Amino acid sequence: MSRFNVRRPKTAPTSPVTTTGPRTANHAGGAGFLRDEKSELFLLAVGNLVGQDTFYERGGDRDDRFTALVRSLAVSDPEWTLGLLRWLRDGAAMRTASLVGAAEFTRARLDAGAPGFSRQAVAAVLQRPDEPGELLGYWTSRYGRALPKPLKRGVADAVQRLYTGRALLKYDTASKGYRFGDVLELTHPSPHAEKPWQGPLFRYALDRRHHPDEAVPPAGDTLLAAHRALLALPVEERRAVVTGPGGAERLAAAGMTWEALAGWLQGPLDAAVWEAVIPSMGPMALVRNLRNFDQAGVADGVAEQVARRIADPAEVARSRQFPFRYLAAHRHAPSLRWGHALEQALGHSLANVPALPGRTLVLVDRSGSMFDRPSAQTQLNRADSAAVFGTALALRAAGADLVEFGSASRTIRIGRAEPVLGVLQRFSSLGGTETAKAVEAHYRGHDRVVVVTDEQAHGGWAGRDPLAAVPAQVPVYTWNLAGYRAGHAPSGGAHRHTFGGLTDAAFRLIPLLEAGRDAHWPWEQV
Repeated sequence: MSRFNVRRPKTAPTSPVTTTGPRTANHAGGAGFLRDEKSELFLLAVGNLVGQDTFYERGGDRDDRFTALVRSLAVSDPEWTLGLLRWLRDGAAMRTASLVGAAEFTRARLDAGAPGFSRQAVAAVLQRPDEPGELLGYWTSRYGRALPKPLKRGVADAVQRLYTGRALLKYDTASKGYRFGDVLELTHPSPHAEKPWQGPLFRYALDRRHHPDEAVPPAGDTLLAAHRALLALPVEERRAVVTGPGGAERLAAAGMTWEALAGWLQGPLDAAVWEAVIPSMGPMALVRNLRNFDQAGVADGVAEQVARRIADPAEVARSRQFPFRYLAAHRHAPSLRWGHALEQALGHSLANVPALPGRTLVLVDRSGSMFDRPSAQTQLNRADSAAVFGTALALRAAGADLVEFGSASRTIRIGRAEPVLGVLQRFSSLGGTETAKAVEAHYRGHDRVVVVTDEQAHGGWAGRDPLAAVPAQVPVYTWNLAGYRAGHAPSGGAHRHTFGGLTDAAFRLIPLLEAGRDAHWPWEQV
């Protein structure tokens, strides 16, 4: 009977992004490994900004691929897809993709005659007060003005949760295609039973939409009354109110945002105005306006207060901003008085990058396809993202070799206490994507390999697994930053793992796998 009491070899842990076996050519002509539907959708969802072209794929084609995958999985596995959409908005902070995904999820289930889940999907992705209108704008542009019940009910659930007086002042603007009043008329939400002020607020939102000159704030709503009083002030008196004693407090009590301030003043924001409004601004509003503060000549004492808030770890955690926001701010506002604060903030935003034991080889893709910008609204590119994450990982590791690669490759020298922003200046642009050549040149018995890439390895290595030089028992972690269909190597099985998105959930997966535990989708409880 001893056959039951024997030590069996430990099974290597697995991860969820899985290749299926069949191969294809990737966009660069090299060997590509196909993934299952869930894996393809997950990587595309965390890497896709709706409507934006990438180096190898037109924005419309990417959006069509995203839509087709969501619609298919909405019917075949609605619970998994609902979990993805909820996490995509809340955990990965991918706002537009989650809204589009919820709309397409709903459309697919309606077309299939499948009840359930759609109302929950819509309500789950609507997390900011302007998003109900954004979702209705997408739906009506694609499917017309007839709104199905699950969509209306999901939007109504979100409206109950999101619509407040302060939200009305910030987001209910004339530039929106669907104002708060429009959303209320189209979806008919009931005021929340525990919010007696919400019924009068809804009526006020409707009046603002249809009779703006006659709309009167609900009685007893001090915020809206204070805002109305500010609007009634003669233009020539407004600047004195802002810069005088108690001006910042009065603006805050009236819900006057910095975005609306210039229009209300009907003039530029000079140093005195900025100094008055800065105390009421959120941390990311401060980061976005550093250049404006410099150009206006904000006093050094005020700048010190701004820097302290930017670098505050609690503020960084609360803002849930990606590290690359701080890199962008550093490039846009290169003044010396912001540099240290932005470096500290970037470090705090990378707090969940794992501190890996042993020796780690970190390979950062700096090929031409990595230099496309993921959005027209940013000067940053995927090469920047890869360099930030790769550098942070190398600095945090017990021992690491940091390598940039493309057609050629080279080691990036780093000091143990060196700031990330300082290391980034040493990265360069290196042409094609010769992943296999870089792995072969730099792998020297490391305990693990991390590759940060778009996975589009060059065609000169067609038919080859670019990670073949790494022994099968050594873990290799690929971070996919673009969400293209074909992967550069098998994944999901023993010691070969692919992740998507530079989020806290992704960062936690390496220690989990190395502890011998299987990794699951980020939203799944294990």
